[in-house]
Amino acid sequence: MPKPVEYRRDNHCVYLCDYHLVLPTKYRHKVITDDLWQYLYGKLLEITEHYPKLYFKQANHDEDHIHLLVSIPPQMTVESVVRLIKTNTARNIKKQFPILKKHYWGTDSLWSEGYFVSTVGITTEIIERYIAKQGEQDTGQTTTLFD
Repeated sequence: MPKPVEYRRDNHCVYLCDYHLVLPTKYRHKVITDDLWQYLYGKLLEITEHYPKLYFKQANHDEDHIHLLVSIPPQMTVESVVRLIKTNTARNIKKQFPILKKHYWGTDSLWSEGYFVSTVGITTEIIERYIAKQGEQDTGQTTTLFD
């Protein structure tokens, strides 16, 4: 059974802006160990303390990239959130994990310049059906949106 849609609320809007982000390590080096992942995950939680409208719904990793399912408020761009994540997770990381100096000498960066992003949420078919049925009997969808 699919999960119910989780709308988020702000002062003047209701939104569903979920994104799948993939952040690869620089040169795709396989440096993300379980210990490094715990550190990175802790940094993600710190980010949400300073930006409470950001919501990491799910996070996981492989050796050379991380996957994030994140809800981003409409006031923020995906690019600004990616920059925020990369900057805050890479800052001072070599002090915690000196082994990274072997892979990334001459740079403070852990992350590749690029990233993958995809929107997640209600399917196009659901939106098309919802719009097509406007003016017909209310199915109760809008009543929950603007309560």
